[in-house]
Amino acid sequence: MSAKTSAEVVIDGKVYTLSGYEGEEYLQKVAAYINSKISEFEEIEEYRHIPLNMKNTLIQLNIADDYFKAKAQVEKLERDIENKDKEIYDLKHDLISNQIKTESAEESIKQLEAENKELLLNKTRLEAALEDKLLDGKTDAKTNTKRKT
Repeated sequence: MSAKTSAEVVIDGKVYTLSGYEGEEYLQKVAAYINSKISEFEEIEEYRHIPLNMKNTLIQLNIADDYFKAKAQVEKLERDIENKDKEIYDLKHDLISNQIKTESAEESIKQLEAENKELLLNKTRLEAALEDKLLDGKTDAKTNTKRKT
């Protein structure tokens, strides 16, 4: 845990000492935010004419509204991140499945190519054997024809 920090800040023209475990820069940022809210309301004519306790309540309500809107936005972004993480997980799963299918298909292609090569070799052997048989048959026929004459 960080060390406790104190910082003098000016809020609505008054000097305050803020303490916390955040750095001085953060404490000044908080004071600047409150000053901006005060300035925002002081620009409204009706605000100038209401009692101080009502002014403070309006500023507090406005800051609470900002907080709840920011909190809702954070929750929405967290849900979006969750959904994106799930989508990424699903895409990775699909990618792995497709890689496995691709590897399997590539292996099948290799096997089929090897079988095709073997079949082509067998076809060539059979064609050569058939040609030899046909040639032998023609040779035998010529020999038989010559013998008969």
